[in-house]
Amino acid sequence: IVFDEFSGRVNEIMSAIVRRIENGNVYVELGRAEGLLPLSEQVDGERYMPGDRVKVYILKVDREVRGKETPVIVSRKNKEIIKRIFELEVPEIMEGIVQIKGIAREPGVRSKVAVYSTDDQVDAVGSCVGQKGSRVERVVQELRGEKIDIIPWSPDPIEFIAYSLSAARVIMVQINEDDKAAKVIVPDNQLSLAIGIRGINAKLVV
Repeated sequence: IVFDEFSGRVNEIMSAIVRRIENGNVYVELGRAEGLLPLSEQVDGERYMPGDRVKVYILKVDREVRGKETPVIVSRKNKEIIKRIFELEVPEIMEGIVQIKGIAREPGVRSKVAVYSTDDQVDAVGSCVGQKGSRVERVVQELRGEKIDIIPWSPDPIEFIAYSLSAARVIMVQINEDDKAAKVIVPDNQLSLAIGIRGINAKLVV
């Protein structure tokens, strides 16, 4: 019964209630079923208490599970959870006007979300940020404070890399197609901005 109900909901998000924690694994209530948030799918630094409400991503449903184990495996770490939360918060995404072209994530620390508008009259970044940052702030709250950079997507890799490093002013980007690499030149006084704390900013561009 659980398999039939949840097999069609893989890759969706659901609101869950934490019920218990055993050996680091978190068991959550998903309506009539129980879900397992294993340690491997938890975000480092997040703490859960019985009664907490959290959004979870339905990762997989295992039909072969027997006994006390739950067949519904959920995640807080998978980057697709960000896409699903934005779909809930941004009507333009649900309507197909704004598209999420890519997500790079360091769970619990920072994510970069590349967006594109199919309508010249609609600002993709502005739609996701919302008035006074209200929409992106709700996403950040769901992710318990994880920073989110929303950047415009471009089919031009040089332009897209420059957008991705928008914390710093990019002077030039050189693409090496053979090595699938890029050399980015920024002002000396903005090098630390381009790299980011512990290299996170540069890492998410890659």
